[in-house]
Amino acid sequence: SIIGNHPLLLSARAICGLLSLFTFFMAIQILPLGSAISIRYVGPIFGAVLAFFLLKEKVSPLQWLSFLVAFSGVVVLKGFDLRISTYGLILTLLSAFFIGFVFVLIRYLATREHILTIINYFMVAAIASSLAFVHSWEKPCNDDWPYVILVGIFGLLGQIGMTKAFALEKATVLAPFKYMEIVYALVMGYLFWGESYTLWAAVGILLIVGGMLLNVYSKPTQESPPLTNPTK
Repeated sequence: SIIGNHPLLLSARAICGLLSLFTFFMAIQILPLGSAISIRYVGPIFGAVLAFFLLKEKVSPLQWLSFLVAFSGVVVLKGFDLRISTYGLILTLLSAFFIGFVFVLIRYLATREHILTIINYFMVAAIASSLAFVHSWEKPCNDDWPYVILVGIFGLLGQIGMTKAFALEKATVLAPFKYMEIVYALVMGYLFWGESYTLWAAVGILLIVGGMLLNVYSKPTQESPPLTNPTK
């Protein structure tokens, strides 16, 4: 179904996804790539808190501790990495909040809507919202087109790979692989933009990633429902 059974919730998921993406794109223009991605990893904290209140999911004491460890990493990053402005930090935390909301909405919708319906809402919303910026559109230069196209290709391949992975395996098994992003980001930031990190910045990043990994392994071991429902 193109419209789906829960159009309001599907629309909310699309809007939250767009806001998360929009604020993150703004943030990485003014923050080091590795730091921005690390701070955005507190998204699962917001997701767990929202799930606790909205979906009545239980959060263990060890999970609350993992959230505290991860958030302390954000504090260390902000306090010791002078390249992280307050504005950039707020943008990244907003992005993390909206991605946390996306997690909750997808968790609720995944067993009630087909995955293609969920993705379609997001893509249609992205196209529609882009029309609001037509007046400020600047045509990419010839050298820019390959990068613009690659953004679309890599984004699509990443979405397909993630969706298929969560359809085949438990979330607790897959989640640690998500944190390979920070390794890729640190290497790419160094290779493409010459970004470097102080010892305290590295400590902050490790606290964030460590806290989120602790969150993964502190959850009860149980089968997670597949992200898609092939009968729909």
